[in-house]
Amino acid sequence: MLLVLMRKRSAQEAVILPIKFPNLFTGRRQPWKGILLYGPPGTGKSYLAKAVATEANSTFFSVSSSDLVSKWMGESERLVKQLFNMARENKPAIIFIDEIDALCGPRGEGESEASRRIKTELLVQMDGVGNDTKGVLILGATNIPWQLDMAIRRRFQRRVHISLPDTAARMKMFMLNVGSTPCKLTQADYRALAEMTEGYSGSDISIAVQDALMQPVRKIQSATHYKKVLLDDQEKLTPCSPGDHGAIEMSWVDVDADKLLEPPLLLRDFVKAVKSSRPTVSEEDLEKNEEWTKKFGSEGA
Repeated sequence: MLLVLMRKRSAQEAVILPIKFPNLFTGRRQPWKGILLYGPPGTGKSYLAKAVATEANSTFFSVSSSDLVSKWMGESERLVKQLFNMARENKPAIIFIDEIDALCGPRGEGESEASRRIKTELLVQMDGVGNDTKGVLILGATNIPWQLDMAIRRRFQRRVHISLPDTAARMKMFMLNVGSTPCKLTQADYRALAEMTEGYSGSDISIAVQDALMQPVRKIQSATHYKKVLLDDQEKLTPCSPGDHGAIEMSWVDVDADKLLEPPLLLRDFVKAVKSSRPTVSEEDLEKNEEWTKKFGSEGA
């Protein structure tokens, strides 16, 4: 669903259009071979990569640095080569390398021989030396693009900044995370929550919503009184205040499972969850990403 929230031009150029209209990409006009998705943590870079692969109907290979690093001499390079060979055999294909900075950090005196060999093999495979790489796209994701090796960075012709969601996107994220859970929220309520969460990432919003969704459960656990209500001509028990009309002193252990009516999920439950949470992305991280975008980014999303 993040594709609805973000601009898709780079993803379409690189993945979807070449598959649907291969006649457009002939001669000197070739699709992008590498796209780097970068930005603060929790903004949905991994989710976006999977969504793009699904929309393009491509074989999707998802790996992280831990999948490719081995303690055995030469094993890491073999794994990298094997990954690219499998992608070429199953074209159209997308290779998604998450946290690519852990695999391809900057060169320096403290760099190990194993790290240098992995980067060299990855560069060889991304260049497609001796192989036909048409139909294979490499997607990389990182929270710290400034830690990428320069040579690796250049292999990603498109470098797309996945920034924090704006108000409209945050509103949509609240709706998506609530999903089919019964609640009393209106469009205006969702808008209010979006405006309260400036600076929150998609991950931050997901955590806040999960906390809010647990509020009815907590009310059931802590209630000292329940009252009888009719729902579709069936008698149910729901938590209430001791002073409510018809309040019966009892706890949740006294309520039969088929008799329990959970309390409604209200705006104040979400407000409480938001107020007890904090955005996880620092201003320093945002500034670093903006600065890197000015120097090396292709576009924002």
